[in-house]
Amino acid sequence: MQLAGKHIILGITGSIAAFKAATLCRLLVKQGATVKVVMTPLATQFITPVTMAVLSKNSVLIDFFKHDDGNWNNHVELGVWADLFVIVPASANTIAKMANGICDNLLLTTYLSARCPVMLAPAMDFDMYKHPATIENIKKLKSLGSIFIEPEEGELASGLIGKGRLAEIEFIEQEIVRFFDARKKLTGKKIIVTAGPTYEPIDAVRFIGNYSSGKMGIEIAKELCNHGAQVKLILGPVGEIPELKNIEIIPVKTAQEMYDTATKEFTNCDGAILTAAVADYTIKEKTDKKIKRTDNMLELKLFPTKDIAAQLGKLKTSIQFLAGFALETDNEEANAKQKLKTKNFDFIVLNSLKDKGSGFSCDTNKVTVFMANGNKMEYPLKLKHEVAKDIVSILLTYKTFH
Repeated sequence: MQLAGKHIILGITGSIAAFKAATLCRLLVKQGATVKVVMTPLATQFITPVTMAVLSKNSVLIDFFKHDDGNWNNHVELGVWADLFVIVPASANTIAKMANGICDNLLLTTYLSARCPVMLAPAMDFDMYKHPATIENIKKLKSLGSIFIEPEEGELASGLIGKGRLAEIEFIEQEIVRFFDARKKLTGKKIIVTAGPTYEPIDAVRFIGNYSSGKMGIEIAKELCNHGAQVKLILGPVGEIPELKNIEIIPVKTAQEMYDTATKEFTNCDGAILTAAVADYTIKEKTDKKIKRTDNMLELKLFPTKDIAAQLGKLKTSIQFLAGFALETDNEEANAKQKLKTKNFDFIVLNSLKDKGSGFSCDTNKVTVFMANGNKMEYPLKLKHEVAKDIVSILLTYKTFH
């Protein structure tokens, strides 16, 4: 059974093709998946919840509250539980609401709470499918990471012929199996990721830090996990520590703490991706008390921190990989290539503060990747979770994982 142990939410929306979801549910359960069905109220006019409950072997969720006992259907827990949220069929109405963050039913609220990938199989009349509004909504959802299974051309419920017919159920099943197969490429691999800033204390209340949000490293950790890797995320002080399913988070504060943790963990892993913005200098003399303001000049003596990348480069064996980031403001390419060589990286990801939408605290990034073998790959401005996909795709071509 190819989907044994997988948790799948099957969303069904108001479309004449809703009855086909019954076949998909049966096939997924037959493949070993645990399926929980969420239906929009309109979907129940096309196929009964009883049918889906029998096929899924689970209660069907439609409303926020269970009418029999008044308890709340917890969409948050459902979103955490799932490995994949697949919506078959996905109507134009639901796609529009998803693209604009509207959550006026349980299915849409579950979508906004889901931490797992989302896959949609649209079904609608071809005039609706080709409408500019629908095209923009699909484009927006794709940019947010949703996976689309293109509809087919054929006879539609309206009697017209055109594109908008739900893809064949067997094909959708195959796409779901392929999705999970792709996630297995790093199964058994142990990878560490460093992310976020470090804080170097001056006194009891002040520190030297930087603007790193840790977003890029967190997205890379999530994408590695999606491909089956066992990920340890060594995370600097980013405020609230995120809840990441199947990822071990090791919180640290200072450059020394990150150095100690990274060097310790690296000896028992397959490789590391270093995205953290680690302080290059720390305070020579620290005090546990608050330094009081005076009219005199205050001098701080700084000394270099230990170089995490250089040390891991020395420790790296022939069966390990090491990748890093270079955030530059000038001589970007030359500096990145120099760092690639001196740190013994297999590849380095360059981003420049000169590029709008790139660097600290942004949800987007524009990167260029330099490989140790001399190859260079440039990418346009993308959302950071899409950049993470590109970086992990590069990793998947690396010799260790063949």
